[in-house]
Order: sequence, then C-alpha cells, then structure tokens
Amino acid sequence: EADPAVFSRSRRAQLRLCLERLKGLVPLGAAAGRHTTLSLLTRARLHIQKLEDVERRALHQIEQLQREQRHLQRQLEKLGMERVRIDSIGSSLSSERSDSDRGETPLWGAA
Repeated sequence: EADPAVFSRSRRAQLRLCLERLKGLVPLGAAAGRHTTLSLLTRARLHIQKLEDVERRALHQIEQLQREQRHLQRQLEKLGMERVRIDSIGSSLSSERSDSDRGETPLWGAA
C-alpha cells in the first residue's frame, strides 16, 4: 500500500513543476517576480483568451481572403473566356483580311 504522505509530496512536486513550466509559457509582464498560484493561473487564463481571440480574427481574415481569392479567380476565368472570344474574332477578321489582301473575294461577298 502506498504511503499517503509520499503520494502527497509527489503531487505537490508535480504541481510545482507544472507551475514552473506555465511561468515559462505565460507572459508575466512587469511584475515578473514572485507570483502566487492564483495570479499565475489568472494570467494564464487571460493569455489563453487573448490567443483564442487572435486565432478567431486570423480565421476570419483567412475566410475573407479565401472569398476574395474565389472572386478574383472567377474574374480571371471570365477574362480568359473573353480573351479567347476576342482572339477568335480577331483571327477570323485577320483571315478575312488576308483573303482580300490576296485579291480574293470571300464567298459571302461574292454576288
């Protein structure tokens, strides 16, 4: 059977170790001297809330940028289709010109 006093000392030692690790993760500000467990946990909670807020804003910005990217992609595709249409009109016009440049009459103009 385990001795309750040893178990209790072990738990306290583990708690101290965890609190020391937490001190390394949480910005303690100007009063970085000795903190009570309560003040350290309070600062940790506030820090976590701040990080969650930053994450929320970052996710919102990512969503906005993704929407903008989709919009710009659609515009680019539209412009690409427009360019193909203009290129095909331009190539048919230039082939008509080349017929007339050679002195040939296009079929639709022969009467």
